[in-house]
Amino acid sequence: VHGHDKEMKETVARFLKKIDLEPIILHEQTNKGKTIIEKFESNSDVHYAVVLMSPDDVGNSKDKKDELLFRSRQNVIFELGYFFGKLGREKVCVLLKDDVEKPSDYDGIIYIPFDEFGGWKTALTKELKSSGLTIDMNKI
Repeated sequence: VHGHDKEMKETVARFLKKIDLEPIILHEQTNKGKTIIEKFESNSDVHYAVVLMSPDDVGNSKDKKDELLFRSRQNVIFELGYFFGKLGREKVCVLLKDDVEKPSDYDGIIYIPFDEFGGWKTALTKELKSSGLTIDMNKI
């Protein structure tokens, strides 16, 4: 799951391939005459979801309209909730880039910071392994 940060999306996809996982990026899948939600649903039969929350939008409540906060795209928040329901929280990991507003219903859940030094790779790999995937830690 991703927003408009193409560099983040490509970096994470390359990493997942490096550890022998096959990322499913929706816009790279065939349409087959489906609507976007149908295409999303037909490509959501996965073991694990990695959600990239990047600062693509800005917003705030109407009471604080002059104090805009960085937010992820609405589709990212929608798809995060979808995968929570479908897979359970234990099979969804959020990589958080910069200072992005987090959904309030998700307070208390630990995010993995998407840092420029690559510490996120080890943290994400541990989460993937704990979900039952077999991953060679030497490939990190």
